[in-house]
Amino acid sequence: MSNKTMKSKVFTLGNKLALRTGGDRRAAFIEAWSIVKAGAIVLPVRGVMAGNRQEALRRLAAYDPADVQTFLFPEPENPRDQNAIAVMVGITGGRGFYKLGYIPATRTGIVSALRGKSPTIRVLGGDIRGARITLTA
Repeated sequence: MSNKTMKSKVFTLGNKLALRTGGDRRAAFIEAWSIVKAGAIVLPVRGVMAGNRQEALRRLAAYDPADVQTFLFPEPENPRDQNAIAVMVGITGGRGFYKLGYIPATRTGIVSALRGKSPTIRVLGGDIRGARITLTA
């Protein structure tokens, strides 16, 4: 990526972040620079210990990651957090989507700024207790 392209991405993302994260432009541009430089941001998925979500994670781990579809679904009517963003997962050719959890409340501004980017999900191996979602810059 050329310097001009990188600067453009940093400024675009930095301005979006500043609007969505309380107006701290310095912090927004530092965050934007780290995201653009890395090419992605990896966020934990919260709430994966609730209900049958552990079973869903076990089942997801058995599939090829290319077959796992991930969508981020804003929930403005969520009684706990009007900025909540649910992580919905499904299998290509499957029967629907399952709510795996939520983006951490402190990171919803970043996710909103990256809206439209295609998320991918990675299930942590071994004793499955969580998942991480990757958003490309």
